[in-house]
Amino acid sequence: MPPGNGSSTACKQDSEDYQTIKLLDGGFASQLSCHVRNQIDGDVLWSARFLSTDPEAVIRTHLDFLIAGSNIIETNTYQASIGGFKEHLNLTEEESYALIKEAVYLAKSALERFKKEYIPVADYAKFNNDRPLIVGSVGPYGASLHDASEYSGSYAKTTPVQTMRDWHRPRIAALVEAGVDMLALETIPCKAEAEMLVQLIKEFPSVKAWLAFSCGQDGKSTAYGENFQQTAKKCYEMNPQQLVAVGANCLAPRLVESLFTGINKGRENRPIPLIVYPNSGESYNVEQGEYSRWIDREKCEPVETYIHKWLDLGVKYIGGCCRTYAADVTRIGNEVRKWQFMQQERQINGVN
Repeated sequence: MPPGNGSSTACKQDSEDYQTIKLLDGGFASQLSCHVRNQIDGDVLWSARFLSTDPEAVIRTHLDFLIAGSNIIETNTYQASIGGFKEHLNLTEEESYALIKEAVYLAKSALERFKKEYIPVADYAKFNNDRPLIVGSVGPYGASLHDASEYSGSYAKTTPVQTMRDWHRPRIAALVEAGVDMLALETIPCKAEAEMLVQLIKEFPSVKAWLAFSCGQDGKSTAYGENFQQTAKKCYEMNPQQLVAVGANCLAPRLVESLFTGINKGRENRPIPLIVYPNSGESYNVEQGEYSRWIDREKCEPVETYIHKWLDLGVKYIGGCCRTYAADVTRIGNEVRKWQFMQQERQINGVN
């Protein structure tokens, strides 16, 4: 139900509590595929190509997630970079920088359209004071290599940290200049890149960010094999002033609980806010080149079946990644509200 609908005390209380947990959007490329005919998976620029070729489809995809209930929408910039746009869209450096900024403006256009079409005029002031946030997607250096190395971190062996820093800096600068509310440093597979990014955003002191790792199949490590909890805690301590949350994204839902359990042991007075937005649990077959595809959907459990466990672990930001759609976001949101209602009931009844 879009904000502004409903007027009962129960709904008002639920709305107030709901702000303590932010509902993200889902897999942008997945939802975008509902609006375009061209192949997305397997493209060297992935969904970022459509910033140039079909900006209306980008706006409509953002709008889908807003209608579904997202408190946060991410810009379509996961695989956007100056070098990538120069090479694959034949743009100049200045035009490439401008296209990254355009991604933010498209998200703002979607938000304005959502306000005009779904929010009663009488509620405009309330909406403006508590509108959904626009978060700049900052994918890993490995995404630009077009070899799925963001899920292994293999490039960390041969790529100097300075090379990664120089690649990231202008994309972050463009997003901040265009006016994002926060940054999403996401699908980061290795400690070296994560620590570099946490330090890099200090050059942009006015912006907040979250850090989400790409993780291994053991439910304990980053994709590159480092201890996840040790790495996550160290990164958070490096910049707690700017990091609003640390966690994981684009991993199978079944792996989340083991990754997060115990991460805040001994930190009860200042726990690390956690974020998770998994994929559907399917596997991506990278052996077929441009015909690569997602497989094993029949083996997956719906993401929403895990939500209560994750909230019990202290997750504050929750959503979906690859192969999750606007409908999944709605189902996740429904489970968040159920969980919050249960917590309210426990508090009223004095149950710990």
